[in-house]
Amino acid sequence: MTEKKQSISAIREIFAAASETELPALYLEYEEDSRAGVQNLIQKYQKQEEALKKERERTEQMKIYEHKYEDLGWICGIDEVGRGPLAGPVVAGAVILPRDSKILYLNDSKQLSAERREEIAAVVREVAIAWDIEYIQPQEIDEHGMTWALRTANLRAIAAIEEQLSAKDTSLDVVLLDGNAQHLDAREVNIVKGDGKCASIAAASIIAKVDRDALMCRYAEQFPHYGFESNKGYASAEHIEAIKQYGLSPVHRASFCRAWTQEALF
Repeated sequence: MTEKKQSISAIREIFAAASETELPALYLEYEEDSRAGVQNLIQKYQKQEEALKKERERTEQMKIYEHKYEDLGWICGIDEVGRGPLAGPVVAGAVILPRDSKILYLNDSKQLSAERREEIAAVVREVAIAWDIEYIQPQEIDEHGMTWALRTANLRAIAAIEEQLSAKDTSLDVVLLDGNAQHLDAREVNIVKGDGKCASIAAASIIAKVDRDALMCRYAEQFPHYGFESNKGYASAEHIEAIKQYGLSPVHRASFCRAWTQEALF
């Protein structure tokens, strides 16, 4: 009697439940099964494995700066989000990743989907040696300007990281800062477009953006006219029209909105 073959749906379940290390054995086991569904399934998982291999290589390459300075001690990446919006704070993130970090898909936060950012941010907060997020509020930006806001946010983030490390009887040794020199202190290393080149800066960018986006969604509930849930405070056409019609909310940066109104109506 001919042995009845497993159904393709059953084989699909076997592949779905397999660990990465178990997949090669499954390829060998089913390579002689000529059914198109089985062969397509094998090809699908092989392509996924190849993509994962490339992502691991890319992520490892993003640790080039951490490897470059690892002999100096603890390395903190810092980046800011929210420099350009009409509303909401500017936010600085700071992260020290473990030296053996295996976090995948780190990148400039703007290059990632919202779902991917949230997944990575949760992992970063869980595994980081230290992390911090600092806010500079719209009123402070209006009063002191963006240059002051960026420097202050970054300095506060550095101080918070130092405090966390001090509690572990160690200290911060290198600050990897996205963008041009800010001359925060002697440990500063500047990396232009660092959020796409450096793992710890990318991690800082991601946690900062996730936190700021969540805040803007909460503001959207308080001030529903402006569409903060979708524009996150940036100057969309709908946002500008809302400013013209309703004036400024308490979370707007008045100095950024002078082209449309001079007064806050709330």
